[in-house]
Amino acid sequence: MTLALASQADFAPAARRRLWIERVTGLGFALPAFILLLLTILIPLAVLLWLSLTNYEFGGVDMDWVGLMNFQKALADPIIRRSLVNTLLYVAIVVPGGVFGALLIAVLVHRRKRTRSFYEVVYFLPVTSTLIAMATVWQFLLHPSLGPVNGLLKWLGFAPVAFLSEPSTALATLAVIGIWQLIGFNMILFLAGLTAIPRDLYEAADIDGCASGIDRFLTITWPLLGPTTMFVLVTTMITAFKIFDTVAVMTRGGPVGSTEVLLYNIYLEGFQYFHTGYAAALTFIFLAFILVFSAVQTFALDKKVHY
Repeated sequence: MTLALASQADFAPAARRRLWIERVTGLGFALPAFILLLLTILIPLAVLLWLSLTNYEFGGVDMDWVGLMNFQKALADPIIRRSLVNTLLYVAIVVPGGVFGALLIAVLVHRRKRTRSFYEVVYFLPVTSTLIAMATVWQFLLHPSLGPVNGLLKWLGFAPVAFLSEPSTALATLAVIGIWQLIGFNMILFLAGLTAIPRDLYEAADIDGCASGIDRFLTITWPLLGPTTMFVLVTTMITAFKIFDTVAVMTRGGPVGSTEVLLYNIYLEGFQYFHTGYAAALTFIFLAFILVFSAVQTFALDKKVHY
């Protein structure tokens, strides 16, 4: 009995020491990731929040604490409200087009044998290209008098269209370019999801009398693509909200402010007008919109997704 108690007394400190070593080792493995998170996300966000509460201007030597005045100014600014509406309209066009267009192409390409690799490369090329360089190409393609697109319209008997110079068509044109850039990457994701679906399910569906392609898509393919669709939907929405390159290169917010988007206005306020504090407040509003929309999409779709 005495030996048992002594062995238990010796074992308790050893177990605590081993537990302490495991905890320290775990913290040591997590420390580099935490430091990286701190340096790249948490500290910049804290600095951004601090700047948004001041009237700091880039290059200035002093600043004043203004509290929530920058946020109040942003909510009352008609230019910011217009850019927010333009951003939401752009997202409303790009997200459905980028997701369902990629899904359609993926379904059509998936069953091909010899030409599948060719179509994958062709549709993925816009993803690998520099958008600023391709924006210049699009400017030429859509030129009212020299562009081949308007040349085709004239040949078909239609009047030429100033795609980037008319307020009624400029934003929709940029949205089409955004879909063109996103659709290849989304197609690859959907192809990966389609490849992961077991073929046995389709064979069982045929036995049960589900021979129509549409029926098999609605009962097997679409439900099993739920996780992929949710990921594609969220990432496409975030990318659409970050529209900047094509606006900066092709329209600069025009014509008549019809393509002014929130991120471009942040760039103007921060790097053209040097209103750093105000630009920081706009950035927080931008991040809040992305966070809210992503959270709503994730929680709304997660209940309907079959894992």
